[in-house]
Amino acid sequence: MPGLSAQEAGQRPARDPGVAVLNPRARVPVGLIIDDSTCLVNLNRFAMPQFAEAWGNRERVYARPWRDWPVEIPDRFVRQFGEWCAERGVKGKYSIVPYPACVGRVDRMLPGWTQRELKESLDLVRTVMAPNWDIHPELITHTRVLDLKTGQPYPELSPRFMENWDWTTGRSVSELADYLAYALNILKSAGLSCEGITTPGGFGNRARPQLAQATLESVRSVFGAEIPHYFRDLYDQGDTSVAPRVEYASGLEGRDPRCVVSIIGCTGDWTGGWDNTPPGGADKFISADLQSGRMVEVIQRGEPALMVAHWTGIYWNGQELGFKIFQEVVRRLHARFDHLIWMKLGELARYWAARELTVIRRDGEALAFQAPFACPDFTVQTTAAGPRQACLIAGRQRTDLKQVDGPLKLTPGAWCLAGDKITACLALPVGASRLEWRP
Repeated sequence: MPGLSAQEAGQRPARDPGVAVLNPRARVPVGLIIDDSTCLVNLNRFAMPQFAEAWGNRERVYARPWRDWPVEIPDRFVRQFGEWCAERGVKGKYSIVPYPACVGRVDRMLPGWTQRELKESLDLVRTVMAPNWDIHPELITHTRVLDLKTGQPYPELSPRFMENWDWTTGRSVSELADYLAYALNILKSAGLSCEGITTPGGFGNRARPQLAQATLESVRSVFGAEIPHYFRDLYDQGDTSVAPRVEYASGLEGRDPRCVVSIIGCTGDWTGGWDNTPPGGADKFISADLQSGRMVEVIQRGEPALMVAHWTGIYWNGQELGFKIFQEVVRRLHARFDHLIWMKLGELARYWAARELTVIRRDGEALAFQAPFACPDFTVQTTAAGPRQACLIAGRQRTDLKQVDGPLKLTPGAWCLAGDKITACLALPVGASRLEWRP
């Protein structure tokens, strides 16, 4: 993949060539990655003047009318958005910038809001968003780099000391891990749980191997997450794969398997942009006739199709332009496709780790698995002659699988037959297990 060659894949196990691991439940994963969200603070309003100052006002892109923008994205909109998505099964990732634009820390106080308002906002994230959305820190401030010794921004206000640009260049794994852990600990202190991180702007752009390893170290250290993941890259056109990348896999045969998963977006920010630029519109995702658009292209090639948007553009200064576009995109996707599965980024990371790191071998008529990570909807396909009964054996536990009449009916513990192809969806356990077929 262009620009990502420095990362190491790590270990890869043996795999029987006659067995294919399909997408979960033989469906295509979809999701929405939301950046620049946090509690209450309308991030772009406070970030814009800092970006302009860092560039000495040379970049006209930051000469936007930020003084006219609201200081807050209200919790009523968070609830409206979250409940609408929950009713339709929509999942993805929702950032909580821990110290948004240096306004205040979400685990301590946000000047301009009461402590009760902050508490209620965090409660809303836990109850309405977290069940269907991974919560990520989008580093610490999304603007100025903090001196971790003082907890204050470095005095130099230039691209070299802005999270979005040059600070990560030349930094070691341990330096980046400490910085990520600082952000993660703020969210932990605020009562939020994280399995991954999101990079703001160009954070880590020239330190990709260090970023991947730092994510692995920091997320495991702070939250004990089994499979850390991070969102850094997107490809909104072309044939470059947008499937997750499982990196730095190690210890697969032991008691402490490790890996980190790079999650990749597949669209541009066509719902309004972080800076409230005119939206690209629903057609760029999927056309009105349902036949074209980036989501159609990626879904038809069977890769996870993760849309990317910014919370500030979804709210669009109270006009909700991005939300309206996204609602139409979801309507069109559900009208066009019947084989989608909405997933949180952590769910997708777990599936891809199991997909790439599980040993699969034939043992007579059976398939034998050795899995470093459990996976609730692990879906495999192989050939077999004639109808069979299927069962999953793990230790002393034997679970008969239910036969269903097609792949769209697959759920964990079910299998179907089409010609000589048998497809089974398993609640794959950690360690050794066997999938047996019998007449």
